[in-house]
Amino acid sequence: MLSKYSFFFIFLFFNSLFAGAQPRIVSGPMLGPVELRDAKVWVEVSPDVTSVSLRVKKKNSVQEKMVQYKGVLGNDFNPVTFTIGGLDFNTTYQYSILINGKLTSKSGEFTTKDLWQNRKAIPEFSFLVGGCAYTHQPEYDRSGISYSTDSSIFETMAKEKAAFMLWTGDAWYTREVDYYSEWGLWYRASHDRAMPVLQNFLKAMPHFAIWDDHDYGPNDIGKNYILKETSRKIFNSYFCNPSSGENGKGIYTMTSFGDVDIFMLDDRWWRSADEMKDSINGKPNPSKRMFGEQQLEWLKNSLLYSSATFKIITTGSQILNSVSPYDKLLDFPIEYVELMSFLNDNKIDGVIFLTGDRHHSEVIKTERKGNYPLYDITVSPLTSGTHKFGLAEQNNPFRVIGIDGKQNYGRVSFSGKLNERKLTVEFVGVKGEKLGEWSISEKDLKTH
Repeated sequence: MLSKYSFFFIFLFFNSLFAGAQPRIVSGPMLGPVELRDAKVWVEVSPDVTSVSLRVKKKNSVQEKMVQYKGVLGNDFNPVTFTIGGLDFNTTYQYSILINGKLTSKSGEFTTKDLWQNRKAIPEFSFLVGGCAYTHQPEYDRSGISYSTDSSIFETMAKEKAAFMLWTGDAWYTREVDYYSEWGLWYRASHDRAMPVLQNFLKAMPHFAIWDDHDYGPNDIGKNYILKETSRKIFNSYFCNPSSGENGKGIYTMTSFGDVDIFMLDDRWWRSADEMKDSINGKPNPSKRMFGEQQLEWLKNSLLYSSATFKIITTGSQILNSVSPYDKLLDFPIEYVELMSFLNDNKIDGVIFLTGDRHHSEVIKTERKGNYPLYDITVSPLTSGTHKFGLAEQNNPFRVIGIDGKQNYGRVSFSGKLNERKLTVEFVGVKGEKLGEWSISEKDLKTH
């Protein structure tokens, strides 16, 4: 005969099964770009959700606005992006998510950008940056010691008062079971985005992203990936960047904040195989490309158009580290020479490279004859494995500062008045401890 305690636990068991089957939010909300007059809010819902909507109002106001999602639901994976228009600048808004017409506990707030141009002083602000976020899943992990490290770093990052977060690639890691499965690629993005420890961070600030190999497909793969179209669709479904390439190709885009333009490049869509020869008969191989002609043409025109004090070019692979044994733009000499010549010939001021991938953080400096030095700031890893500097990189003569063997993220800050602006990058550890700092003034990034 069952005791009253047995009946109680049976009740709890079936109640939990029933509750787990209820329409629900799988992950999010996450903030996308927040501009002067509009904002994006992302959320993923379960397959049994039939409607999802967003309730928005100004903070401390009773007047509400409802935004109904009008896309398709009921798939295995249902990422949803809301665009809220008609907002006032420099105003804080609160939002809540409704599922099947019922209010959920999922809510948040955001503040639109301020209209400062030709009206106020340049704002001082900071953004966060990092890449390489590996999520532990034992049945699919590598054998041996887990490649996943302390995910509580996202709790630390959620407490930052930053303008936005910039993911520099490998926001999730596809595994062997995912590589050649369309369903598997969707599953990987959905599974890793749903980490409980990530949720507060997702809604704490707007998120922008580029990809690298692991959130694009298999390790080190490029334009030959047969599921690249699916991968692009998934990436654009789990991040809501301002745009995504051109003509249905690539994921490059840009964003601006204050007097900073950030050019977010795609180092995978057009990428030739790393094994392709760099040179033929002593000359750069014109067939070996990382960024492709379409993207480079966009970047050149965007840099020429930009009047920003700082022009940050971000991509997954390092640009300037000549002693790196791993992938870098220097291994694609036709594009490296083309980009460097363009920057020099057109006297582009304020250029800084910002990269990921390497599982360590550092600042690399490259001198230029008759022009200001170029710098490559690398920030990683967030939660994937780390390593110590070794071989030719152990005493890299081009390294200004280096952080190895430690998880970290970057806090990039901009301060100072007009014509005296300064960029500072702080490398921050899991618990918020400062691991290193480097800064440069705008005057040190001026063409001679």
